[in-house]
Amino acid sequence: MRTPEDNYFFELVNTARSYCRLIDHLPGSQDDGLLLVIKLLPRLHAAVVALHPPVSSGLASVEPQDIDKRFELFSWLRTRLGSRDSYWLEYDETGHGSEAHERMSGSLADDLTDIYFELKQGLQMLDTRSPDQVAGWWQNGFRLHWGQHLVDAERHLYVLRASGRLQ
Repeated sequence: MRTPEDNYFFELVNTARSYCRLIDHLPGSQDDGLLLVIKLLPRLHAAVVALHPPVSSGLASVEPQDIDKRFELFSWLRTRLGSRDSYWLEYDETGHGSEAHERMSGSLADDLTDIYFELKQGLQMLDTRSPDQVAGWWQNGFRLHWGQHLVDAERHLYVLRASGRLQ
């Protein structure tokens, strides 16, 4: 019999798979792809916070990921996003003109890339690790790293849509 925790983890795994598939095969239209991302990020956020409080996963050190693949995905996403990639973070120094744009340190491409690689690595670990270990690893990573990327991406996509820059 499944417990609520099993259902939460199952939802997280399914949403992680959907997110990774989407990034792997983004639709031709930039807006279509981003509108799908807008729908997945809140589901991902809800699924990870619904899990029981994290237990030590025992996976503090996992296989390092290929930095070249990470940079390749980031560069590809950044090119696709164009002027919609950069956004202001709370500590950015503002300025005027083209100089101001260069001071934006937030990057949607960076957010989406980091989320992708964290989720992908957890999905790959499911072949050799227990669900509890993977859940704990995802939760700890969410708390320490990719959770901020998720929140920043959700906020930036909301701003893009609310301002009419994403239809």
